[in-house]
Amino acid sequence: MRAFYADNFVLPLPPGHRFPMAKYAMLRDAVRDSVPSVHFEQAPTATDGELALVHTPAYIQGVASGSLSAPAQREIGFPWSLGMAERARRSVGASVAAARVAMTQGIAANLAGGTHHAYADKGGGFCVFNDFCVAARVMQMEWRRHKGRGAPGMQVVIIDLDVHQGNGTAHVLSRDPTVFTLSMHGEKNFPFRKEASDLDVALPDGCDDDTYLEALDKAMAQLDNRFAPDLVLYLAGADIHEGDRLGRLKVSDAGVRARDLMVMSWAKAKGLPLAFAMGGGYGNDIAVTVQVQTQTYALAAALAQDWAVY
Repeated sequence: MRAFYADNFVLPLPPGHRFPMAKYAMLRDAVRDSVPSVHFEQAPTATDGELALVHTPAYIQGVASGSLSAPAQREIGFPWSLGMAERARRSVGASVAAARVAMTQGIAANLAGGTHHAYADKGGGFCVFNDFCVAARVMQMEWRRHKGRGAPGMQVVIIDLDVHQGNGTAHVLSRDPTVFTLSMHGEKNFPFRKEASDLDVALPDGCDDDTYLEALDKAMAQLDNRFAPDLVLYLAGADIHEGDRLGRLKVSDAGVRARDLMVMSWAKAKGLPLAFAMGGGYGNDIAVTVQVQTQTYALAAALAQDWAVY
């Protein structure tokens, strides 16, 4: 299985910043050591043209030049730097590359990504550009080019299982019937002003394994009844884990694995390509977050062995 990384593009943060940037390099090291069938590749840079399929030209330029307003930069949550701008592009490029690989190899991954709080004209919640929205649009464009103008367009589902609602994703794609957005998230968690996805499932604080998996099973059944995708983009947030300081849920290691297995085996059984990104993870002990994420990679790599795309 191929996985794309950008942790070598360092985002300089001031001392004491609350975002655990070190987790990305830690995850690559952990997966390299424990899941040898994962092959790492440096993420490509998303182009202006790719970003413009989702984001406004003014916002793209503002990120590139550091000319966003102070409030807009604060909403993102990172101070501006050339490193921030480059890493944001690479994070999107990693999801685009993973989606391309998944189309022929079944499954591929972005070691970061899941930047679902970014809107067309602004960022938020540590998200600069919206990687899955861009990946969906790029893959649809390439599908049209390959299939020809008369062929049906590509249908994409974004399954967002980060503990925080994918508000930016929902807003960007709110009028796009070719992309189905499913978000299952903490009801009382950030963002406190939520957008309407095609399917939203709000979970109570303290939600345990059984409650979580029952809700997901019902959501997947609804997805099956309402949409027939050609590509799956899966945000496998580790922040649903009981050890996460921001998650407010009580899902165990086994519960997270069962969640991943439900989504991945659903796609594999249908012969659908699946690209996944890691999204949130803010453990009280960041090593626990990395352990949970490594578990996701081990499962994906095992399933990848005979994943056939129909």
